[in-house]
Amino acid sequence: MKKITNFLLIAVLSAFNLGAETETGSNYSITSDFTYVSEYVSRGIGVTEASIQPSIEFSAEGFYITAWTNQPLTNNSVSDEFDFFVGYSWPLDDSSLLDVGAIMYYFPKVESSSSSIEPYIGFSTDTFFGLGSSTYLYYDAILDVSTFQFDLSYGVEMTDSLTLDLGGNYGIVEVLDGDQDYTYHGFSGVISYAFNDNVVPYMGIAYSNRNIKNVKEDFVYYIFGITVGFVD
Repeated sequence: MKKITNFLLIAVLSAFNLGAETETGSNYSITSDFTYVSEYVSRGIGVTEASIQPSIEFSAEGFYITAWTNQPLTNNSVSDEFDFFVGYSWPLDDSSLLDVGAIMYYFPKVESSSSSIEPYIGFSTDTFFGLGSSTYLYYDAILDVSTFQFDLSYGVEMTDSLTLDLGGNYGIVEVLDGDQDYTYHGFSGVISYAFNDNVVPYMGIAYSNRNIKNVKEDFVYYIFGITVGFVD
């Protein structure tokens, strides 16, 4: 439930957006990530408190496959989660990308509805002055839930190695019966330091808010992690 671009986590709260593009001229890339969050928030919903979220991704020629997991650090939590992404992305021009894929969710400690499948399609582009945007549509084929999410991101190179990434999102979730439809939005700021082209530790803060039946719930949480990548 995250988006990795060029080995850097740029908007952790933009959950479920994954755009994995192999670097131009490379045969494949392998990216591993280890993240700690003070609260796990997914699409505006607080799932559990402090968690670790390791992942590994393989991508080649536009194809990517990713395994991601949330492991709560609190006792007796049923929020263990495993997500598996498979997709393909291809450039439409020098600044735009089309992304198509599916996510399988697995919750080993949930007795009923322990798994689900969610196809998605997304469009990403660089707009102007370094501002990036993406629009994604997801449909959970098991739960019959549709999600639309729009993201903006902006990166500031403070030094050759130090980068500040700002992100924001807005989402709409439509449930089958209509009684639990809601909107959510959030913002994040992440500072990263590139030791080299392959190792990037980062830290940041994020805010997320949802509105269900005119009842608002917001979260502020912290992010610490490191991304290690290899490109051939």
